[in-house]
Amino acid sequence: MGKPSGSDVPSTATEPRKGTPSPRLEEAEFRRRFLTRFQDPAFEALQEELNKIASAAWDAYEQERKAPRTQKAGAAFKDPDYDLSIDWLAARSDIQDAQKRHDDPDAPARILLISGSSRSEHTCPGEMSKTYRLVKIAKETIDDMTGMATTVLELNRLASEYGRSIHPCKACFSTSPALCHWPCSCYPNYSLGQVHDWMNEIYPMWVEAHGVMIITPVNWYQVSSPVKLMMDRLVCADGGNSDPTSTKGKNAALAKALELEGWSYPRHLAGRVFSVVVHGDAAGVENVRRSLSDWLSDMQLQAAGPLAEIDRYIGYWKPYGSSHEELDADEAVQDEIRNAARTLAQAVSAKRAGKRSSPGSDLTQPRDK
Repeated sequence: MGKPSGSDVPSTATEPRKGTPSPRLEEAEFRRRFLTRFQDPAFEALQEELNKIASAAWDAYEQERKAPRTQKAGAAFKDPDYDLSIDWLAARSDIQDAQKRHDDPDAPARILLISGSSRSEHTCPGEMSKTYRLVKIAKETIDDMTGMATTVLELNRLASEYGRSIHPCKACFSTSPALCHWPCSCYPNYSLGQVHDWMNEIYPMWVEAHGVMIITPVNWYQVSSPVKLMMDRLVCADGGNSDPTSTKGKNAALAKALELEGWSYPRHLAGRVFSVVVHGDAAGVENVRRSLSDWLSDMQLQAAGPLAEIDRYIGYWKPYGSSHEELDADEAVQDEIRNAARTLAQAVSAKRAGKRSSPGSDLTQPRDK
């Protein structure tokens, strides 16, 4: 696959590089941070109980019990006796079920619509986003078509809903793709309080989908922060390792050695069809649209067609306070969203019927990464 042979790799290549400062906390600072979340006066009568809970949390932190509940991996894995997190096994099972729904020829075509703005009326901004309105137009358009089922992923819930988090990618892939597990095994990490990770619910949404439409605003010349968090955590879908026992969990040296022996870079989302819509008010729409399309193409998803990739300004250099009125008046962009949705749905239908080819999909790439 274009990778160096064993004789070309230095003997020290599999030895992980170390040297960054330790982030470990002393007990007093840990307890202070842990208890900070209980500032409401309603907790004042529970201080004794909270101190006991803080002591238990400190013990989990000190002992680094990332995944305290495990079970034997079983015959489906390279090392059947390895203790795998029950959370990871549940996420894997959900993905497998989603793949079955994707592969069922008698099931409706599934379209995932992603609303990428972090704004909603349910938190500080006090107003819905234009992004959500565009998603609603796309959904109504696709729902009117026969044999289509839509799912809406509202990423604004990261900011407005209790217990919703997408934790940042830890860049395991940059150490070795074999260390980046599919689905991600970095979370939950109970010892660090890194829980409520939404990605274990988002992965199956992507897997079951035949088509994906991402609609996002431009935030400082980039996608919104919720979209970027999701993008980074989907790296495991593009070459990630579906067997954590092959690396004994997060053993970097084993992962490096496994990669350097020859890695297949499995594309777990390959073949799905995509549409991208980017809107802004002053700058950046074309670059953001292009970067999203490039990212999806790199994961071997297929563009639905030119009408399904849109970058537009709504209320160009107009006041933010009247931006919804600008969208009301911009009937052309509303129709463009409808056309993008129809194009995506038509491309999905053609692909499922075997009428849409993927030129080059049977060719082996000389370099995967």
